[in-house]
Amino acid sequence: MYIQKEKMNKERIREDLKALGVGYKTKDVDRLIHRYVKEKADVSFLRKDVLKEKEKYHRIYFYVSLLQIEDANARMEFIDRNLLFSDWWHTDQLIRFVCDLDFETAYGYAQKYVLHSDPFIRRWGYVLFISKLCREKENLAKILGLLHNDEEYYVYMAEAWLLCELAVFFPEEIRNWFEKENDLNYDISGRAIQKIQDSFRISDAYKQAFKAQREKCRERR
Repeated sequence: MYIQKEKMNKERIREDLKALGVGYKTKDVDRLIHRYVKEKADVSFLRKDVLKEKEKYHRIYFYVSLLQIEDANARMEFIDRNLLFSDWWHTDQLIRFVCDLDFETAYGYAQKYVLHSDPFIRRWGYVLFISKLCREKENLAKILGLLHNDEEYYVYMAEAWLLCELAVFFPEEIRNWFEKENDLNYDISGRAIQKIQDSFRISDAYKQAFKAQREKCRERR
């Protein structure tokens, strides 16, 4: 009985996905996600297709699975078992699911992610902190210690984004770090400074202070 029900569930979901056609929108996928979560559907069989047709399967596989997991640690464990990333958009979508982790748990995962051979997993090691996980001053040194030079565009853009986010909450500390401790190349530092200039959450006075660091950062190009 269970096997038959599971088979019917798979067939129904396959038919739903086929019916989306080629001109579907994100809202069409989200409508399915909402229904599957409400039904507590098992979408684990989609795992093998996540990177083949990520526009459909990635969002459904992760969202339906994660929205049925209430505990933040269990959500992170699920993501850690399924590091199926191949673009920045699908990677960054998962930030919301780990923002309630305690810092030390998140930091432990990030330490291995930022050294991973896959650039999108390295990106994940940084962007997972772009939430309330980066808002305690006592954790600032550990987060900054994760940063390192990286030649992959989507990784160093994530580092720049994280630096800008930290500057929102700790502008003086990040300004001092730029002046005295920063050894990152200009791909990261320069873009972080530009993001700070573009931010509406950072004062003009601090924007000027960071802008003044640009030349020093260029020397590390």
